[in-house]
Amino acid sequence: MQYSTGTTEFALDRPSVVTLGKFDGMHRGHQKLLHRVLEISQARGLLSVVFTFDVSPAIILKNGGAGMLLTNEERRDILNQSRLDWLIECPFEKSLMRMEAEEFVRTVLVEKLHAAMLVVGADFRFGYERKGTPGLLKQMGIKYGFSVEVLDKETYRGEEISSTRIREAVLRGQMEEAGQMLGFSYFFSGEIIHGRQLGRKLGIPTTNLRADERKLLPPFGVYITRSMIGDRDFGGITNIGTKPTVNGEFVGIETHLFSCNLNLYGKNARVELLKFQRKEKKFASVEELKRQILADEEEGRQFVFCEANFPIPTARCGSRSDQ
Repeated sequence: MQYSTGTTEFALDRPSVVTLGKFDGMHRGHQKLLHRVLEISQARGLLSVVFTFDVSPAIILKNGGAGMLLTNEERRDILNQSRLDWLIECPFEKSLMRMEAEEFVRTVLVEKLHAAMLVVGADFRFGYERKGTPGLLKQMGIKYGFSVEVLDKETYRGEEISSTRIREAVLRGQMEEAGQMLGFSYFFSGEIIHGRQLGRKLGIPTTNLRADERKLLPPFGVYITRSMIGDRDFGGITNIGTKPTVNGEFVGIETHLFSCNLNLYGKNARVELLKFQRKEKKFASVEELKRQILADEEEGRQFVFCEANFPIPTARCGSRSDQ
């Protein structure tokens, strides 16, 4: 996959099929668009393209906003697992903020991307004051020679899937709900760093990630998790929070991996949150903390080793990994 970010000076050298949107969660609705683009690309010999912005317009226009479901790096890693030809993350500059929908079609879709076909959702809006609609795209397609396919939104339990709905589930700690709408378990990723070594002293060694400040945090507490490190998967339990019993100083992702004594420092890990266990709390002593961790581990092992609890694939564009 080729990748463009940080510049508006992108251009393709042959006709393409393009899907456009925020793609801020790569949830099931986004995956539906991507899969259709890949089908058309293969059938018609067109370049397959995802066009989005390097920062969500909502974050800029609202001067802040909710945390990310995926960082740009995580989104790129997920898309890199697909057969996509191009991911274009366009800077949301002032010129684009005020660009009329018709001008966007002409200068970006036609002149830069050579779009022969567009695939969008029914609620897709673009251009200044969000005046651009799928209907306008179809009208302009007649003028410029491209076609438009509009897909219905994916639903979960009778309601449309949206990034807002997924954020609400994450904020409530409803990780199974979030995972069903995403199409993969909500996760954190990063390099394994050195912690305070307390887990090792307790005989319960842990791996540590520092939470990316851009990511949406679920409630502080303990979660049953699956960690992917290199080509290996590990079940485990993960504490998200500041570790109040030992006066933690930053929000960390600390995971006890079941049956693993490997030296993993410096390796990249993806920690998927499968199920919320309990809220973070301050214990009266380190010994009491250890007893609780062992109880959490036993519950986590029973969950992880029950195959019925793994209906959701890992975050690889809907591909299912070995369990």
